[in-house]
Amino acid sequence: MRANRWWKVGTVAKVAAAMPRMLRHLAGNPASGMLGCEQWFGRTTVMVSYWESPEHLQKFAADRESPHLEPWRRFMKEVAGSGDVGVWHETYHVPAEGIETIYNGMPLFGLAKATAQVAVGPGSNTARQRIGRPGRSAPAGA
Repeated sequence: MRANRWWKVGTVAKVAAAMPRMLRHLAGNPASGMLGCEQWFGRTTVMVSYWESPEHLQKFAADRESPHLEPWRRFMKEVAGSGDVGVWHETYHVPAEGIETIYNGMPLFGLAKATAQVAVGPGSNTARQRIGRPGRSAPAGA
C-alpha cells in the first residue's frame, strides 16, 4: 500500500485498517495456509507473506467468509483510480527445494521464520554444501 495523497488521512486509514483484521483471521486459522509474514511501515507500507501454495492464497482472497473479499471490493469501488492510495500485489511460486535461508547472528525473520533455516557450520559453509539439505523448522513463536 502506498499513501499517494497522505494528507487524505481518512482514506489512507480506511484502506490500512482492513489489514489487521485479515492478519488476525489468518493467525487464528492455520488451515488458511499463510505460513507467516513481515511488515514495514511508512508512506509505502510493505507486507511480505509466505503461503503453503498459490491455491491457499487464492482461496483466502476469494472466500466470501474471509475478511479479504469485502474490503477489496470496497477499495475497488471507492478508492481505486482516485490516485489517493495505491496497492500492488506480486506472487511468486517457488518450490520449497528451491529456497535457502541463512541467518547468522540474527533472530529468525521472513522466510526462515515462516518455514525453516539451514544451519551454517562445518560442512555447510558454502551454498553448494547447504542446498538440498533439509532445514530446521522455526521454533514456535519465533
